[in-house]
Amino acid sequence: MARMRAQDPNVCGVTAAIAVIDGKWKTALLWALETGPRRPGELRRKLPGLSEKVLTQALREMETDGLVHREVHDVLPLKTVYSLTEFGRDLSKALAPVSDWGHRRLDMLAAQQSTDEHAVS
Repeated sequence: MARMRAQDPNVCGVTAAIAVIDGKWKTALLWALETGPRRPGELRRKLPGLSEKVLTQALREMETDGLVHREVHDVLPLKTVYSLTEFGRDLSKALAPVSDWGHRRLDMLAAQQSTDEHAVS
């Protein structure tokens, strides 16, 4: 469903953007690729809990959406490297304020929880 919304010209821009990063791992992969090209094994080590199958699927979708560039080096064994495209870097920059907002929200929730715990004791 989200994949279809990413390509539907009749949805709002926010919906189209969120459809591209929908899922548990895509924003984490964007973050991991911000610092430079990475091989799949590096990405899995950086993101514990990410299975090889899900990594492959997410990277393929991100490549289809123009966020990630996949480069295969013709050596044995084959060496595959993923990097952000300019479009992917643009999305990463656009998400930075959302990330800041999310951290402020987490801080607010932690402060509320601390206040609630002190009120109970």
